[in-house]
Amino acid sequence: MDENNQYLFVYGTLLDESNPYAAFLKENSRLHQQGRLRGKLFNIGNYPGAIIDDTAETFVYGSIFLMNDPKSVLDELDEYEGFGDDFAQPNEFIRDLVEVETKNTNLRCWVYLYNLPVHTLPQISSGNYLK
Repeated sequence: MDENNQYLFVYGTLLDESNPYAAFLKENSRLHQQGRLRGKLFNIGNYPGAIIDDTAETFVYGSIFLMNDPKSVLDELDEYEGFGDDFAQPNEFIRDLVEVETKNTNLRCWVYLYNLPVHTLPQISSGNYLK
């Protein structure tokens, strides 16, 4: 995994300014641009979960941040997302490098993807959690 990749795509509670981890992200990175990834967004309760689906007609919409120090930012966000060996396995979310579409190009970004079954979860068909 390329721990030095500075781009992070966020689509859920990390965009909510009242969230302390969103404030942490804002202090330790800068908004780069909007993006979308081909996939589906699900309502898990108090937060959403995205899955990649290359065959989907739908997109997950969010923001791409340029992290100042990727390792320290990702370490902190891994804790928030419950990602890593110290958390119950399988992790509810995994962090992966994926291609995110922007207005002009595709960018390889870190993203936290939902890692559990989705067949009973309601889909957020707009692909936009905050709307």
